[in-house]
Amino acid sequence: MMKPFDDTYFMKRALQEAQLAFDKNEVPVGAVIVMNNQIIARAHNLTETLNDVTAHAEMQAFTAAADFLGGKYLKECTLYVTLEPCQMCAGASYWTQIGKIVYGASEEKRGFINLNTTLHPKTTVVAGVLKEECATLLKKFFIEKRNLN
Repeated sequence: MMKPFDDTYFMKRALQEAQLAFDKNEVPVGAVIVMNNQIIARAHNLTETLNDVTAHAEMQAFTAAADFLGGKYLKECTLYVTLEPCQMCAGASYWTQIGKIVYGASEEKRGFINLNTTLHPKTTVVAGVLKEECATLLKKFFIEKRNLN
């Protein structure tokens, strides 16, 4: 039996957010936060738009989800993000106590795994969901950036 609301479904929603970032000339990373198969927060990178180095998709999504829930803990939630979270975003996920993180493309230089960033002990991680699609959008963005300069 096919599940309509699986990791692939929600990662596709995160990719839609990444495309919005791409269209705004932001690094195309998108995120959604899900609780009980319902998207409670959507976000994408806004570091250029807000002139704020902390305005990563995950950070924006954490704030929106906390506002939606009326509390700072996201224990029953899942973060879907198109790129492996950086150390800052992984650290923030620790404080939210998010239940699960699902990401698409790996980030070998700045990703939380290679930097040995500690997640909350109860947080589970699933890597590589739609990784090719997520990586392709990022590669396209940086190729276009290089060609403009």
